[in-house]
Amino acid sequence: MRKNRPDYDLCIIGGGINGAGIARDAAGRGLSVILVEKGDLAGATSSASTKLIHGGLRYLEQYEFSLVRHALQERETLMGLAPHLIKPMTFILPHEPHLRPVWMIQCGLFLYDHLAKRKKLPASKTVSLKNSGLEEIYKKGFSYADCRVDDSRLVIVNAMDAAEKGAHILTGTECTGLTPYESGWVIDFANQSSLRARMVVNASGPWVRSVLEASNLARQVPGIRLVKGSHIVVPRFLDGENAYILQQPDTRIVFAIPYERDFTLIGTTDLEYKGDPSCPVIETAEIDYLCAAVNRSFQHKISPEEIVWHYSGVRPLLDDGDNDVSSVTRDYKLVLDESCHLKMLSVFGGKITTYRRLAEEAVNLLTDRPCWTAKTPLPGGDIPDFDRFLETQKNHYSNLPETLVTRYTNSYGTRMDVFLSSGKMGAHFGDHVYEAEIRYLIDYEWAQTIEDILWRRSKLGLHISDGTVKNIGIFLKRSLPSL
Repeated sequence: MRKNRPDYDLCIIGGGINGAGIARDAAGRGLSVILVEKGDLAGATSSASTKLIHGGLRYLEQYEFSLVRHALQERETLMGLAPHLIKPMTFILPHEPHLRPVWMIQCGLFLYDHLAKRKKLPASKTVSLKNSGLEEIYKKGFSYADCRVDDSRLVIVNAMDAAEKGAHILTGTECTGLTPYESGWVIDFANQSSLRARMVVNASGPWVRSVLEASNLARQVPGIRLVKGSHIVVPRFLDGENAYILQQPDTRIVFAIPYERDFTLIGTTDLEYKGDPSCPVIETAEIDYLCAAVNRSFQHKISPEEIVWHYSGVRPLLDDGDNDVSSVTRDYKLVLDESCHLKMLSVFGGKITTYRRLAEEAVNLLTDRPCWTAKTPLPGGDIPDFDRFLETQKNHYSNLPETLVTRYTNSYGTRMDVFLSSGKMGAHFGDHVYEAEIRYLIDYEWAQTIEDILWRRSKLGLHISDGTVKNIGIFLKRSLPSL
């Protein structure tokens, strides 16, 4: 009977990087897919990272060699899929003999260079720290290469590709219950609607267990550790484009990273978290810790009063029993439950760097159709030579300020032509923010609120005036009257 047929092959719960990556992969393999997210895409953990695609140098000390190797392999792959969002960056590690001896660091960097094939990034080396801006006690250090990423935009382009391959993406849609029936699962939502799907993937991050527990489905699944990580952003004090990885007396590390042209991003902390994952807040002790990390290493000193933005996220780490939250594994586990003779796959743990590999493994458990995502660029990423592309776009759109074209190129890649090719920019809201871009974010990227636009689809919130924010808000109320 038609009423018992599932509406979709696959329903994915959660619009973070793992959910969006799985949706993209599954839709590209021909499955009918719907992704449901209770808030905005990348609305939680996936927009609160340190903005890095990296192997995880410090995980070598925890003997996580397999995790680091897989992350390094994915780093190489992802650079080719989204060169507009993922950029090489040099990291400087000042040497502190009392924390880690030279031989230990050199061994770690040797492994980092050779655990996976490396074609696009240079090898590590010893460097002089003279005139580096660091305290004069630091005479030498080490440099190595990793990548920075616009984390929330990486989620968005995965969701865009999924949608372009037929997936339905529903934001503002909270799953409240899962019930098995003879042909699949009934998925209920907070708005009293429901749908049916043959299979379900629970990629809800910090809520992965609570989704299962609400439907009495949390049988023999792993535990998770909720760990809060906080970051602060201050006016830029770093010279050049190098980032710094700062060893701390407690053996943790803190990054200081050039960010958004005018700023320095500092993070992260690691604190066990027991509160609501929807609204983590930075604590005074975290601010003090991050400021102290900078002040003990750099000649330039910062204070809490200089902070222009801060954010916190809750990482749902796989509970491996380690008492030290900084040592809890960043690896992931996929749990396939077929006890109801139906497929329910739950995602535990993971990190943004390995999301594509996780998605590929997840979809392999659901279908035997061939993998495809490793060599197909993400939307906007079909750019063989980014520097040449940037110069081409500057010339093509010479009527626009060069800094604006650069921002568009770095944010949207080739998709910038979607809203620029007509030559109609529409209303100017101030600070070179135009109606054409905002309409694009609404029409193609599921933007609904001012926060969606200023802090997840972009970081314009760091750059524009209150007047510009107000003008965008007025436009949104006129364009989206139901909100």
